[in-house]
Amino acid sequence: MPHAPDARKRLIYGRVFSVLLILLWLGVAAVGGPKFGEISEVATNGQSAFLPESAESTVVVDRLEDFQDSGAAPAIVVITTEDEGNSGASQVDPAALAGLPDQLATAVNEVDGTTDSMASPPLPSEDGEAVQIIVLPSEATAPADAVDALDEVLGTGLPAGLEAQVTGPAGFSADLSAAFAGIDGLLLLVAVAAVLVILILVYRSPFLPLIVLLSSMVALCAAVLVNVALARAGVVMINGQIQGILFILVIGAATDYGLLYTARYREELKRHDSTWAATAAALRGTWQPVLASTATVIAGLLCLLLSDLASNAGLGPVASVGIAAAFLTSLTFLPAVLALLGRRVFWPRIPRQDDSATGGTAVTRDGIWARIAARVERGPRRIAVGVGLVLVVGCAGLVTLDADGIPTSDYVIGQSDARDGQDALDRHFPAGSGTPTYVLVPEDNRAAVESTVAGMEGVQSVDITSGNGTGPTVVDGEVLLEVTLTDSPYSDEAEDTVREIRGGTGDLGAKVGGTTATELDTKDTSVADRTVIIPLVLLVITLMLAVLLRSLVAPLVLLATTVLSFGTALGIGAVIFTLIGFTGADPSVPLYAFVFLVALAIDYNIFLMTRVREEATVHGTAAGVSRGLVSTGGVITSAGIVLATTFAALLVIPIHFLVQLAIIISLGVLIDTFLVRTFLVPALTHMLGDRIWWPGRPGRLGRPSAPQHRRRGHFWRPDVTSLSMLRAKAVWYSAQSCDLRQVPRYDATAEPGGTIPFGGAASVLVFPTGGTGSVFYALVSPVSPVDSVDSVDSVDSADSLAMADAATSVLSAPSADAATPAGSLFSADQAASEPSEPSEPSEPSASCLSVASSATVRRPRAAATPMSAIPRTTQPSITRIG
Repeated sequence: MPHAPDARKRLIYGRVFSVLLILLWLGVAAVGGPKFGEISEVATNGQSAFLPESAESTVVVDRLEDFQDSGAAPAIVVITTEDEGNSGASQVDPAALAGLPDQLATAVNEVDGTTDSMASPPLPSEDGEAVQIIVLPSEATAPADAVDALDEVLGTGLPAGLEAQVTGPAGFSADLSAAFAGIDGLLLLVAVAAVLVILILVYRSPFLPLIVLLSSMVALCAAVLVNVALARAGVVMINGQIQGILFILVIGAATDYGLLYTARYREELKRHDSTWAATAAALRGTWQPVLASTATVIAGLLCLLLSDLASNAGLGPVASVGIAAAFLTSLTFLPAVLALLGRRVFWPRIPRQDDSATGGTAVTRDGIWARIAARVERGPRRIAVGVGLVLVVGCAGLVTLDADGIPTSDYVIGQSDARDGQDALDRHFPAGSGTPTYVLVPEDNRAAVESTVAGMEGVQSVDITSGNGTGPTVVDGEVLLEVTLTDSPYSDEAEDTVREIRGGTGDLGAKVGGTTATELDTKDTSVADRTVIIPLVLLVITLMLAVLLRSLVAPLVLLATTVLSFGTALGIGAVIFTLIGFTGADPSVPLYAFVFLVALAIDYNIFLMTRVREEATVHGTAAGVSRGLVSTGGVITSAGIVLATTFAALLVIPIHFLVQLAIIISLGVLIDTFLVRTFLVPALTHMLGDRIWWPGRPGRLGRPSAPQHRRRGHFWRPDVTSLSMLRAKAVWYSAQSCDLRQVPRYDATAEPGGTIPFGGAASVLVFPTGGTGSVFYALVSPVSPVDSVDSVDSVDSADSLAMADAATSVLSAPSADAATPAGSLFSADQAASEPSEPSEPSEPSASCLSVASSATVRRPRAAATPMSAIPRTTQPSITRIG
């Protein structure tokens, strides 16, 4: 066999290439692994850093250094007695704390070896029950490090009977840093462990889940490596929430893509004796839908670049890098590892080659997905209405959703020293003390602005920044006012006061900044981002789906159902938030949830509808929906459970934003997986029929565009109507108007002994044997209803066309006494004649063909008969009947 050496060479080359590919990815993982510890070095969690430079609060923050010795976030130490509230026993003596400020400043200076940190003298409250000390750390000192140093001094340097909490901007920043500290370890551990359990249940194998998870971790290492480099170069911005989302997103997406590939790979192993051939076939069947999914998710994420918040805009490219890494490893590293290890990775359920396996996924009446598909097909309207009503009822919870933002003091769930300190500050001092609102005003308008602000409700006092104590500090013709509010700087009331200050002093050239103003600008910018990005995401994904599905109707249906499931998840999530005591939601929560749910959940509809379109090309839309649902139901459901579980892992991070996001996205993915993709989309597709593909259609006249159809001897597909009887699919034609060169490849699955009615002077049934390229031809005439059933193995294009033309000539003969009997098969060396234009359909008459699908009848081919010896009285042409 001359091709054997070439086959061996290809096998060797394939193994060498796979080994090199695996080593390359392992090298990337080895370099990227240590970069996990560097993410915190390039991350920032300060709100003002994420606002655009044009934001009013950002302008003020940038100018603070011109008026103050330190622009660092202040830490407020609040000292009370352990018996706070008891008359007499709750008084705090400031004199006993006279030396404490120097100790605090010295401790903070020792963190980075600076001398810039300062501390105010003890400031007693009016009721005498509390003392506050304001500490300004060096700008070089991280807030979390400064708070740790303060806690160490306060733990040992306080007089007996006193206790202290550290609050203020530095205190809340330290709480956030402590909450995010679990991302590198705990979050990854929980996510990986949960996914591993699910994969073991799905694969029922001890080895395959580990390989899929290894591929996911390689993808995560690659994503971290690239993103850390981009962050150091100043291309992207990373914070704690982006870091957590990146980890979860990469693990979930890479595992999903791995599930899709391994499912197809298992199918192909049953059709091929070689794992390399199965790998090639699995890649051919997987890369297009996975690439479409990847492109859709990335397109949706990149829409975040239009956000004015750097925290939102930063997520777009960072997460896109992660999705790209998941795609590349799932279709390069994972296939290479599986191909090298062979079938044994599926142990104990090792797939063996099955010669009876068909060219597509087997579809039977057995199994839960077959039963679901049958139920949807029987009553699509009832199911669509029922599921739609359930989703609409879930949307009713939206009326309880408050997504206007939450105070910084509520960002951390559970114990918070900063929140406890702020509560103590609110009880004994003006709530805004220590965290003033800054008003930058032209010197000429200082008096007018000062008097206007001082007379506003919600303002405790107005002070003027003075560098030398003799007069206001003037920089570039402007002065800085420090406004102490009566309400907590993190409260809605304080934000209302800031709005009033801006409204009353804007005409005088004043600009308002500070902690409260920064929170207010962040919320307003987030709300504005929603109105821009959500419509853009819908538009971009609709256009991509239109290109992928070659339809305008299908994308609208898929987007509408996905948006409905998003509304349901958001509504149910809002009810859950109320039940567990959440006061509201960050404005970015609906935006992030929408982007991820639409971009990720639409993936499963892409996987479903691309398979439906593939099946509809051969079997029609109605059958294509059922076959597509059965063939993809198990793997897509598993992928949905994996993705929902990975996002649910965010619940272990005690951050308000991430917990809410985890609840909404996990709910949305499960709703889309079990209701929308399983019932609603198939039901709507059944109801619309071929209109779902408008203005295109699943199949077209002419030669197939894919070259493998010609190589495997598939016939041209005509525009005909198929009959469905006794679970059979067939196409039948009038004898005097049949051009077999246009007979499509169909399957017949009638029970042994079942019958399929045919009509016309003679009829033709064509269907595959289920082997590799074999085709049955049953040629029937009025004289002899069933002459024979023959099998032709490995038919190529030229051979099939010649035989089809010869058979057409037989059927076009004036009688069964022609030179060549009906039912004969002709050799490939016979000439082919050109088909004529279609003629008008003729009225069929009843006849019956019995199909025994359990047996294959073989006989030698009939002797070749010259085409000229076959009488031709009419030109063959297609008649559509059905």
